[in-house]
Amino acid sequence: MFRTVERLLAFRYLRARRKEGFISVIAGFSLLGIALGVGTLIVVLAVMKGFRDQLVDRILGLNGHMTVFSASGRGIQDYGGIAADLEKAQVVVRALPMVEGQVLASGPDDARGALVRGFTRESLERKTLIANNIRVGSLDDFQGKGVLIGTRMAQRLGLRLGDELNLISPRTVATPFGGMPRQVSFPVVGLFEVGMFEFDSSLVFMPFDTAQAFFQTGDAATAIEVDVTDPQNVKAIRGEIGSIIADRGVVLTDWQQTNSTLVGALDVERNVMFLILTLIILIAAFNIISGMVMLVKDKSRDIAILRTMGATRGMILRIFMMTGASIGIVGTFIGFVLGLAFATNIESIRQALQALTGTQLFSAEIYFLSKLPADVVWSDVVSVVGLSLVLSFLATLYPAWRAARLDPVEALRYE
Repeated sequence: MFRTVERLLAFRYLRARRKEGFISVIAGFSLLGIALGVGTLIVVLAVMKGFRDQLVDRILGLNGHMTVFSASGRGIQDYGGIAADLEKAQVVVRALPMVEGQVLASGPDDARGALVRGFTRESLERKTLIANNIRVGSLDDFQGKGVLIGTRMAQRLGLRLGDELNLISPRTVATPFGGMPRQVSFPVVGLFEVGMFEFDSSLVFMPFDTAQAFFQTGDAATAIEVDVTDPQNVKAIRGEIGSIIADRGVVLTDWQQTNSTLVGALDVERNVMFLILTLIILIAAFNIISGMVMLVKDKSRDIAILRTMGATRGMILRIFMMTGASIGIVGTFIGFVLGLAFATNIESIRQALQALTGTQLFSAEIYFLSKLPADVVWSDVVSVVGLSLVLSFLATLYPAWRAARLDPVEALRYE
């Protein structure tokens, strides 16, 4: 497609002489702009994809893919039978009855609102996100009145393994002085850390029968958590699950309904960031146009001589297209390498910058997660690289077309 002499002239024009130094500066900034744009896009898309996936994984690992509630609000009496029927379905991985309620949790240092979830030890062992992330203590002690709390809750309340966690229920008990909130102390038998600030600072796991007694639900569960084989496709599975629990006095919700606002906002933000950061590449492409237009004007005499020596318009077009496209190709390659290197080591870079500056760059209280995630998706990388190459190629068309249309007679006369 490109002859040897065309490649020779194209690369010769990239090596500017002293009087063409300004053109070379523009080309350098164009290359730098494309490299920064490509690298930034790759890093941002990887971080946002990793953030979304980590957030969804934590939500699904702790909340279940679907939840069955009592339609009357008085609890599910036949929770064992419903859970057994649900687990017979091929699309269901597990169905775990639970007792859930809001409390005020207090310790030696502080008091804060918390969410109590009551599970049997067998059920909690099947929730691998919790069972595999117990930092202190053991599930073997999860019985009687022993409770599990998150590491961040323990830090805030000033609790350690074996200390008493005081829980105050909004349900009142009758006393000679009137209704009083129900208050009970429970020993802490374990600390878990799932890596999501909201859960590590507000969840308390309690044995199922103890939770029934504390919240006074009788022999009933407040909900049944259902995990399915394909959580991303819960809408298609919903009909099959709904047919199993039909006419049993319960209602069904799924995780996409519960977290639709959060997941939708993350997807919209990712798309908007892609469009905004694409402008960096677009600006660099305009720099290529301006630099190439100046180069064509500066090389008018050379173009005219080449035309008089027999060079065709197509040859001139290809020479300047190759000159401009080379800037875009090299810049895209540099950005590709830098972006991948930064995205794959972003957590190490964050920790190094924190140690260097002494500031918190990724606060778990704000961003929910304790580590900065990044998930490089190759389809996104290909899209970014392809977009950069296309814009770089389009940026060369007008200057190259203008060079090809140059009249050699007029150029030599005014030169």
